[in-house]
Amino acid sequence: MSGKLSEREVMEALSQVKDPETHLSLLKMNMIRDVKVDEGRVNLTLVLTTPACPLKGEIKSRVEKALYGLPGIRQVEIKMDANVPAQRRPLVDNLLPDVRNSIAVASGKGGVGKSTVAVNMAVALARTGANVGLLDADCYGPSIPLMMGVMERPRSAPGTKKILPLESYGVKLMSLGFFLDDNSPVIWRGPMVTSAIQQMLGEVEWGDLDYLLVDLPPGTGDIHLTLTQKVPLSGAVIVSTPQDVALIDARKGLAMFQKVNVPVLGIIENMSYFVCPHCEHRTNIFSHGGVRKACEKLEVPFLGEIPLDPNICAGGDEGKPIVIADPDSSQSKAFMEVVGALAASISVRSFLPEVKIIN
Repeated sequence: MSGKLSEREVMEALSQVKDPETHLSLLKMNMIRDVKVDEGRVNLTLVLTTPACPLKGEIKSRVEKALYGLPGIRQVEIKMDANVPAQRRPLVDNLLPDVRNSIAVASGKGGVGKSTVAVNMAVALARTGANVGLLDADCYGPSIPLMMGVMERPRSAPGTKKILPLESYGVKLMSLGFFLDDNSPVIWRGPMVTSAIQQMLGEVEWGDLDYLLVDLPPGTGDIHLTLTQKVPLSGAVIVSTPQDVALIDARKGLAMFQKVNVPVLGIIENMSYFVCPHCEHRTNIFSHGGVRKACEKLEVPFLGEIPLDPNICAGGDEGKPIVIADPDSSQSKAFMEVVGALAASISVRSFLPEVKIIN
């Protein structure tokens, strides 16, 4: 090749660069935009499918390698951006039209730390720059207000009948707990709970969100069915501990979502191991690795493992999640890895909805 490098030649080189997860061309995925070629210099914008992309460094490196492989290229400048794609599961009666991705966070049984995981995932996603909401759908035992350090009562949006969500650590929040006294039990039959969930979905001014995480109560029941019928869920995340008894119930949750045609984005192993703060010796309190093995057998993604750690528990009690209280800790990094895997799973499904992602 000789003479001045043309934009056509640059675009041809870029067309060969593929996303490492979908294996589709970055151009086909509309991830490369605003390409400018000027005297051996190339400027472009690389638009990721999520700000939480765990492979952003590799994708950028692939683009640079393709361009520097062209003769005459002296400089490549890449501006990074992100645009989260919306899921592809429309409903006739969609209560959340401005939410790109709704994710149910579920567990087959109580006591596995589901709400703690949901809170830290929401804050971790917000830390990446995503617009995030968190709905506490556990009407009988709402814990999000305490864990997020918010005890106010929501206000009505000016000029509308909708309610403004509260906000903490960059996450929009709604919970029945905001409307209850501390010691007030919720003694409701199923229809009342269903009505409350629909109100917190459709009568709240959630605004434009990349991700809305819905913290479900343990087990399967009316709330789960309401959610799947009224919200086009991008998928569900199941939280489990490694013990066999927890995994049995996690499988039931998995089967429930499969029956209502909601894809399971993956399973998280919580309380996976304990690291001594003094000697840093790692101890597997509960048979570590049970969730990963179950994921392989069930053919669902394994999203990662979270340690059993007193600082994580303290963060929930103090209203300051660990990813905020100690963002550089190994515990926080574990949550960041989990949300990276989750966001990647959602992005891949938006382009390849039938794909099975097994880690």
